[in-house]
Amino acid sequence: MPDASDLPLTAIDSHAHVFSRGLNLASERRYAPGYDAPLGDYLGQLLVHGFSHGVLVQPSFLGTDNRYLLSALQTVPGQLRGVVMLERDVERETLEHMAGLGVRGVRLNLMGQALPNLAGAEWRPLLERIGELGWHLELHRQVADIPTLVRALQPYGLDIVIDHFGRPDARRGLGQPGFAELLTLGGQGKVWVKVSGIYRLEGEPEENLAFARSALCALEAHYGAERLMWGSDWPHTQHESAVSFGTAVQQFEALGCSAELRQALLVDTARVLFGFE
Repeated sequence: MPDASDLPLTAIDSHAHVFSRGLNLASERRYAPGYDAPLGDYLGQLLVHGFSHGVLVQPSFLGTDNRYLLSALQTVPGQLRGVVMLERDVERETLEHMAGLGVRGVRLNLMGQALPNLAGAEWRPLLERIGELGWHLELHRQVADIPTLVRALQPYGLDIVIDHFGRPDARRGLGQPGFAELLTLGGQGKVWVKVSGIYRLEGEPEENLAFARSALCALEAHYGAERLMWGSDWPHTQHESAVSFGTAVQQFEALGCSAELRQALLVDTARVLFGFE
């Protein structure tokens, strides 16, 4: 594929995955795909829906074997950025190599896992190296635990990205445990939120959409548009039969964003955070 480093930036999808069934799967996983989600298919979705750039996030079922993601970054230089999963003892040289390919963050996917003690000494080397590189740490966990995790990370001064609205339960409303405190984190200036995965909010479709509208309004008030971004979550793992890239776009459009908020969600926030030229 051609070098995409000079591709005009129209819109950025800040959260997607690529993978193949032939890859080695993590021994501890909640899910295994029964299909392939190759880079070519993803780039086709971007093109069809008017997106020029994207961010690839390491799927949990591949664990810390990031080779497929890194290969994708090399295939279209400049068009994509990456968020990887890492072992705590990863060498700095490995991280510097990843940075050169376009990696800008590390994901902690803690869904279905015991809550780690991020304040523990065993986490210090990795967290310090992330900070030295200027990368962010991405948290995927139910919203009730997000404030505890963020507080543990504060001594490191890291930029922190929260996945999928913080994974709240739409059926429990904005007053559910953790969500109000998630809103207060917006005043600290070191936390971003991906307003993605509306279909993962546990309720019925209309219930999820209504919650997402209210949550987005609250997040904008507390974070400012410059700390919020949208992602497709393609290929919508575990929801493949009901959701497509087009569905995710339709859900985004149904939020009824102002022109200013739309520009931030689709372009400005991710451009700055991920270092797109």
